[in-house]
Amino acid sequence: MIPRSGGQYVYARRALGDYAGFVIGWSDWISTCGSMAVITVSIGEYAGALVPALGPYAVQLAIGVTVLFAVIHGIGIRTGDVTQQLTSLVKVVVLVALALACLLATLPARGPATMPATVPGLSAVIIALQGVIYTYDGWNGMLYFSGEVRDPGRQIARAMVGGVLLIIGIYLLLNLAYLHVLPLDRMAGETLVAATVARTVFGPAGETVVRVVVILSLLSAASAVLLIASRVPYAMSEDGLFWRITRRVNRGGSPVPALVLSALITTALLVSGTFDQVLAVTAFFFVLNYLLSFIAVVVLRRREPALPRPYRAWGYPVVPWLLIIGSLAFLAGNVVGDPSNSRWAVLLLALSYPAFRLLQARRAARG
Repeated sequence: MIPRSGGQYVYARRALGDYAGFVIGWSDWISTCGSMAVITVSIGEYAGALVPALGPYAVQLAIGVTVLFAVIHGIGIRTGDVTQQLTSLVKVVVLVALALACLLATLPARGPATMPATVPGLSAVIIALQGVIYTYDGWNGMLYFSGEVRDPGRQIARAMVGGVLLIIGIYLLLNLAYLHVLPLDRMAGETLVAATVARTVFGPAGETVVRVVVILSLLSAASAVLLIASRVPYAMSEDGLFWRITRRVNRGGSPVPALVLSALITTALLVSGTFDQVLAVTAFFFVLNYLLSFIAVVVLRRREPALPRPYRAWGYPVVPWLLIIGSLAFLAGNVVGDPSNSRWAVLLLALSYPAFRLLQARRAARG
């Protein structure tokens, strides 16, 4: 319906105004750069585990990966598309192969694992779900490239539904495989459960194999996340809510200034070592972004009923309202389960309004 690149910012701004778009756009961009920092430094750490000589240079390797993908995607849309497809295919194949190998392994019998139904247990679930959000967060990745897709009315819906189903399948398959090999109490405290599982199934060589698999998977994620990050400032600049330079594209169709700026923010987070804190705070904004997008569906249906809609939300209005209620419940649970980071998120939300008003004043002064 609105084939513009930029992701959820586009819909929040159209339905709820410039301020909602400003909050969603900036929080989405910074948190996506934070995600990129976490992914790339993880690549550096796993590479250091494989090659001990690289161990002290995890951050430098992370910066190198960031620069590499910025260059690849800066060449043009076609080059970036091929790179993303190849890295994604490798990731899917190796993860499914690992899960099947674990499920087919013969292991000693053990009793079922349980989790205590207590308040601390509930808090643990809430905090664990923050991590799961990042696993599924790519479900809406296609929205960031809506303006670059042929036949968006069909292709966006197909990509989103197909991607979600694929991730559900892989995620559940891997978790079943892990539970088949290790009980929950063995998983607790493990920094890389997949490596422990593989070591249990395949012996000493298994951990090395899994670390290679993880690096390949993370390279695919890094490529996609940098692409997503660059499209947000590009879209915001077209509406006067970001620096004008980020709306420029090269002959290959890539928004090079937005790519460079996203890579620079990622590098700054890597050097400062604050990306974990950024992600913890912006987990709140991830769900808030979803919430405003779901609300936008309802608002635009009522405000612009005659607008051509190539795809209509299945189950409307029940499904969007269920998602709205679920998002509100998660945000409330996040405040209860992780009050410290939630307070920072609310404070940033409060500070965003004077920043937005200052931006508006500067725009008015420029005419």
